[in-house]
Parts: sequence; structure tokens; C-alpha cells
Amino acid sequence: MLAIRLQRLGRKAYPVYRVAVQEAQRHPSSGRVVAYVGSYNPHTKEASIDKEKAQKYLDNGAQPSPRVVKLLKEAGVKLPTWVKTHDDSKQKAIRNAEKLRKNQPKEEVAEEAPVEEAAEA
Repeated sequence: MLAIRLQRLGRKAYPVYRVAVQEAQRHPSSGRVVAYVGSYNPHTKEASIDKEKAQKYLDNGAQPSPRVVKLLKEAGVKLPTWVKTHDDSKQKAIRNAEKLRKNQPKEEVAEEAPVEEAAEA
């Protein structure tokens, strides 16, 4: 079975990714790559995807990773119905929201009255 996943490139602390089609059981860094479908730079949020190649592998049953699903959707690739997409409408509930700093009452700064000098001889 094939997987479409990100393969890390770039120097230390500055990753750049290639969108690779490879066997699903292999590790991304050591598995034999069938094809490269595009690239992704997370620093500039720039993704370049070859839509025809990606569509070909998706139609033949390649399983995209969740991040690749997002990149393919942004690139305009038509995803099959069996691909699971992330639902962004759900919001995580915040526990103890009243304890958040932004929900605390504002502290009033007490203005100090100027101290009169009582040391008049």
C-alpha cells in the first residue's frame, strides 16, 4: 500500500519538506520513494504540489497523511470520498476559564498622594 507523506529535508532547526509517495510500511527517511509530488516550506507556508501526479496516486489508492490532506485541499486537488478530513469547526473546551488571566478583574493602581513635608522647624 502506498502513502503520501512529508519527508523532512533542510538543515538543523530549519526543516523543509518534500511530499513523497512511498510504501506505507517504510519509514519516511529510509523507504524507497515511488515519486515526489511536491514540496512544502512551513516557514513561508508555501506549498507547491503537482496536481496531476497527486490525483493519479490518490485515484490508485494512496493514503495521504493528515497534514498532506490539508496541503492537497489547499492546492485544489479533488480528494476521494474515503479520505478523512479534519473538521475545524470544533473548538476545544477550556477548563476553568475563570482562572485565566484575561478573565481576572483589572487591578487598580492606587495613586500615591504626594507626601507633605511636615518637617518645618
